[in-house]
Amino acid sequence: MKQITETSPVQDYLEDLHTQFAGISEGSVATYIPELAKADPNWFGICLVTASGAVYEVGDSQIPFTIQSISKPFVYGMALEEHGRVEVLKKVGLEPTGNPFNSISLEAGTGRPLNPMINAGAIASTSLVAGDTPAIKLKSILNTLSLYAGSQLDYDRSVYRSESETGHRNRAIGYMLRNFGILTEDPIPAVETYFQQCSVTVTCRHLGLMAATLANRGVNPVTGKRAIRGEYVENVLSIMGSCGMYDAAGEWMYSVGMPAKSGVAGGIIAVLPGHLGIGVFSPPLNTWGNSVRGIKVCDALSRHCDLHLFNRASTGPSAIRLKAGGTDFSSNRSRPADQRGLLREFGARIYVYQLQGELSFSTAESVVRDIIESFDGMAFLILDLRRVLNLSESACWLFHELLLKAHKQAKSVVFSHSHHLSLLRRYMTARLGTQRELIFRTADDNDMALEWCENALLASLTVTRLNTTPPATPAYELCQDLDADEYAIFSASLQRRSFRSGEIILKAGDPAHEMFFLAQGEVSVIIQTETGTRKRLAAMGPGMTFGEMAVIDGAPRSATVVADTDVECDVITAQELELLGRRYPEIRIKLLKSLTLSLTRRLRAANRELGLLR
Repeated sequence: MKQITETSPVQDYLEDLHTQFAGISEGSVATYIPELAKADPNWFGICLVTASGAVYEVGDSQIPFTIQSISKPFVYGMALEEHGRVEVLKKVGLEPTGNPFNSISLEAGTGRPLNPMINAGAIASTSLVAGDTPAIKLKSILNTLSLYAGSQLDYDRSVYRSESETGHRNRAIGYMLRNFGILTEDPIPAVETYFQQCSVTVTCRHLGLMAATLANRGVNPVTGKRAIRGEYVENVLSIMGSCGMYDAAGEWMYSVGMPAKSGVAGGIIAVLPGHLGIGVFSPPLNTWGNSVRGIKVCDALSRHCDLHLFNRASTGPSAIRLKAGGTDFSSNRSRPADQRGLLREFGARIYVYQLQGELSFSTAESVVRDIIESFDGMAFLILDLRRVLNLSESACWLFHELLLKAHKQAKSVVFSHSHHLSLLRRYMTARLGTQRELIFRTADDNDMALEWCENALLASLTVTRLNTTPPATPAYELCQDLDADEYAIFSASLQRRSFRSGEIILKAGDPAHEMFFLAQGEVSVIIQTETGTRKRLAAMGPGMTFGEMAVIDGAPRSATVVADTDVECDVITAQELELLGRRYPEIRIKLLKSLTLSLTRRLRAANRELGLLR
């Protein structure tokens, strides 16, 4: 398995939350069930699982405890699958009660429990689970909960006995349900099965996976196994949203904004549909029977990571549209053969991620996780944001943490096409301060980003930089096959010209009479787009040739060439080139061969890039 040398910002944040809230001493461990009173109030675990299957856990995430009332929504889902919505609604209502979880809240006249999250409704749901005997019903419940949790679960016999020995109120509820015809048989087997389902042993990691399974429309994102049919997930989550946190359900949805369910053993699950699930375990409870630390963790996660259900941006199937390396893409900078060879050999150290859609916490998390998993082979990273419609503050936070981790490992990150994302720039300015210029790099487009990365990579390989003084006799690439005598003949036809920085050397649309060999300085080949902006097609340094195509086919100049620095060029006219070819056909053949190879190389690179974009 590939070893990851750097942790995700999400893991770091969960560690921070655990440290921040571990010292809280508020709340009390549940004692009305004697076995629950044995829990250590210092136990504290957090687990976040994304709908794509990434698992983040900290603290006591592997400590076993009993699921208690968190079992209710899952068993309610089993009842829906077995009997359908219409039949289940005849037995269990949907409305919040405003009363404690163990209240006898039955609908006037019908005796129907008001919702499946109170004990009366949960007992009714348990009675609806398929099975001719209590043992078969229990096995079915255990198997279903195991699918959600991703591992085989069992129930704690000692906790079950403790619940059964003290569960007289629940038996009374069972008899009332039997009185109103909600239960059609002896209520005791259903009540005892309910005690057993509440005694199922889980861990905080299990809770995170169970919540993520609901977030993933009923499919466990790690095992890929379905725990509930997708059409019933919305009903389960609706009930969790309105009734899952008992008397605090309204306040919870207002502030945290995720369907949730708590249990008196100290567990809480929270679900952001389509994105992630959260499990928290901490035994001390508040007066409503909800974990004190669990509430604080979920509230902090919701606010910091923009997880509120009613503040969701639309997202596509994946935030990563394309992932490639520097051997797949290259800048428009024309380079000499030795530099091209080094970029072919080491260009894989440059990574290009093309992102798309709305970047929220969950979509950006998958991007950052993928990048960090590739850190070992990466030296430079380009994040192309051209197709990103918007990004949230939590996405900015994840990218900020990514920048810090990359900088710590001497990796460079360049954001391209980020001009329309003002929040990103403001966030980085505010958070990075004096480090902004050092760490936060931007480029107008991928071409400029790639060129910066290529130059930095070549410099790190102790390659001569592009702006160094060229040799006395320019090593023009087009002349690489000419011997010394042939080059002497050819160079006699050249005329030296000088251009100042910013001067136009060739203009699009002008007649083509000359071919240029760049002796010193740098030039850019640009075109005017339909929107009036200038786009760079190529950048060239010493040894490169430009203007050759128009001379060959006689067409007007197709692009403009501008001097980026002071430039020295050797120029040959079309007439001189024709005369040279007649007198020395072997020189003409070698020049055409080099030109053909150059064009072939560019065409192959273009085809490769187009293939990736498709």
